[in-house]
Amino acid sequence: MQRIAWKYYPRQQDHNTEQNREKSPASVQLQLMMSSSFNIFRVGISFVIMCIFYKSAVDSLSELSPQKYFSTLQPGKASLAYFCQADSPRTSIFLEELNEAVTPLQDYGISVAKVNCVKEETSRYCGKEKDLMKAYLFRGNILLREFPTDVLFDVNAIVAHVLFALLFNEVKYITTLEDLQNIENALKGKANIAFAYVRAIGTPEHRAVMEAAFVYGTTYQFVLTTETALLESIGNEDIENAHLYFFHCKQVLDLTLQCRRTLMEQPLTTLNIHQFIKTMEAPLLGVPAEFLVLDDIDSLISHVESNVHVEEIQEDEDEDTKSPNMDVQDDEVAETVYRDRKRPLPLELTVELTEETFNTTVVASDSIVLFYAGWQAVSMAFLQSYIDLAIKLKGTSTMLLTRVNCADWSDLCTKQNVTEFPVVKMYKEGKNPVSYAGMLGTEDLLKFIQLSRISCPVNITSVQEAEEYLSGELYKDLISYSSVSVLGLFSPNMTTAKEDFTEAGNYLKGYVITGIYSEEDVLILSDKYAATLPALLLSRHKEGKIESIPLANSHAQDIIQIITNALLETFPEITVENLPIYLRLQKPLLILFSDGSINPQYKKAILMLVKEKHLDSLTPCWLNLKNTPVGRGILQSYFDTMPPLPLLVVVNLHSGGQVFAFPSDQPITEQNLLLWLKKLEAGLENHITILPAQEWKPPLPAYDFLSMMDAAASQHPTRKDPECTKETDVQENDKKQHEDKSAIIKEPIETLRIKHWNRSNWFKEGEKSFRHDNKEL
Repeated sequence: MQRIAWKYYPRQQDHNTEQNREKSPASVQLQLMMSSSFNIFRVGISFVIMCIFYKSAVDSLSELSPQKYFSTLQPGKASLAYFCQADSPRTSIFLEELNEAVTPLQDYGISVAKVNCVKEETSRYCGKEKDLMKAYLFRGNILLREFPTDVLFDVNAIVAHVLFALLFNEVKYITTLEDLQNIENALKGKANIAFAYVRAIGTPEHRAVMEAAFVYGTTYQFVLTTETALLESIGNEDIENAHLYFFHCKQVLDLTLQCRRTLMEQPLTTLNIHQFIKTMEAPLLGVPAEFLVLDDIDSLISHVESNVHVEEIQEDEDEDTKSPNMDVQDDEVAETVYRDRKRPLPLELTVELTEETFNTTVVASDSIVLFYAGWQAVSMAFLQSYIDLAIKLKGTSTMLLTRVNCADWSDLCTKQNVTEFPVVKMYKEGKNPVSYAGMLGTEDLLKFIQLSRISCPVNITSVQEAEEYLSGELYKDLISYSSVSVLGLFSPNMTTAKEDFTEAGNYLKGYVITGIYSEEDVLILSDKYAATLPALLLSRHKEGKIESIPLANSHAQDIIQIITNALLETFPEITVENLPIYLRLQKPLLILFSDGSINPQYKKAILMLVKEKHLDSLTPCWLNLKNTPVGRGILQSYFDTMPPLPLLVVVNLHSGGQVFAFPSDQPITEQNLLLWLKKLEAGLENHITILPAQEWKPPLPAYDFLSMMDAAASQHPTRKDPECTKETDVQENDKKQHEDKSAIIKEPIETLRIKHWNRSNWFKEGEKSFRHDNKEL
């Protein structure tokens, strides 16, 4: 992820206003989106012209007392401070250079201050004389690094050292060839490397590399060395100059092969590095490039005219492979489909249906049917997941996987009430088809198919069978797909309550295992689990717990909500897929960001607060940056630089957008966390940022999925299947003749238009937050 516009800082000063300084290229903003050489040339010309006729205002160095300085420090914000005795003549040269560094460091969100010590001051930073020859880098009130002033010998050294300290997680300093090889091997097939050699830390070249790392550090792995032997070991003997190599490791899938290396020929400056890295993003040439030199205009015209026919043919071929509206649909999906258009898929693992074969095939076997459009990018992307599903189920499933290309058989798709793509439907004999409405991925679709093998709700016939059901033994092969089993308990005469529960079970079929027990001895179970009839028993298999929930006066929609809430984890790991579910709760998020697994002590402290009901007004969760790398971009929208991990924040997305950070100098314990939350509630904590509330609108009305979901959520679930039976009973029914498909009642077009999203009323409220700017979580 690219973080900021790249800026170049000239050493010129004047007294223009801050507003004019930002609008003009005195700090010339080379936007990272500029990829063509023409744009770079144009910005370069603008830079030269503006530098001739315009000078920028340079912020002056703040002078504060120690008490005043420490009161200005903010959590997550970086600050460089130089502590000195007032009117000390020895520091005048250093202060001039520090003053020069104010503007560039502030552009990176780093404040700079001169702190005047008095003789009576007993602070650690103002105590001994030797301490007064150092500068200190803080994040919040945490000391990150101290620098002797002799290493900060000029503005380049100051900026380079400060960025080097802040980017310690993104720039690896190495000294041996073995270190470089280990990094290269670890990143093969994952990410590219920017490897830099500089003669010394603090040089202008070092500063240029660190500024590049600040911009591109989350996209590429930066590696730095000052060892001449390491440079020589990779084949470069020019140790007098700084060098930058780009290692093309992302495309290397064979770990025995070496990453291709490209040397940057130009000197290491910010502009040259930017241009070089953008060039490296272009595809690698498979063959040497050939250049044609023409001496006059007539030769050029003749050459162009002779190639017009070839170019027209090429354009026609490209048009055949492009899908319509490629510029307004999901760019990444369209790009992936276009890139993989020639990649062969084992389509023979699924049965292609036509208008002539559809009815006979679906009647002959229980079938999963994918309705897709060959011209649509999302359909073609999902087709890959569907084939992966076929590979997983090969030889293990009684369900027949089939597909219909609606671009070829539009009438067939219309008859099957397909009005959007892609759509997956399950056809079983004697029942209306059930539409899949989950995530368009292999694992989610596999879960839907496996859980749909049994009826919902399953009719439990004895107390012993009910106990086996609650323990997970009855359907132990399905526990990996649903960690919660739901059992409804009803007296035999509770007809209305049983109908509502059955309707809810039908609605949730394929997403959770539900069962129903209403025999005469139901009181045995209700007494054992302290459940007042009618009631739900929720069996959480991972935790080994069974809890009861009363269902008095609960209708089908209430039961659906109760069950879906029960599926939520107490302290979940947030992913891109499950985030909308938890946003639906409309509570501020208490997020623990971690670079890997979380500390068990942190988890224990948070779960204890949950148990004691201190977090009822929040949604506690955690985010693993290794599993969900987008978390780095989220943190960078909260902080100016990547903060140290683990980090605990409260994000109030639904009212105000404030973000609060738990003090990084305190351990995450139950007591500290509870005290901090009480301060938040009392309004005694300052937010670190406020997220913008700008709407994120769809590119076209047809892509306004949120409106579809809102419309769907307003409807009461009305789908009813025939009375559910166990899987063994379903197999017995296979012998019966399939009823005429034409007798199936067609649903209104308005309902079908949103049916794919109908089940998403689980996410109704939470998804609305996605209307905000994409910087929100």
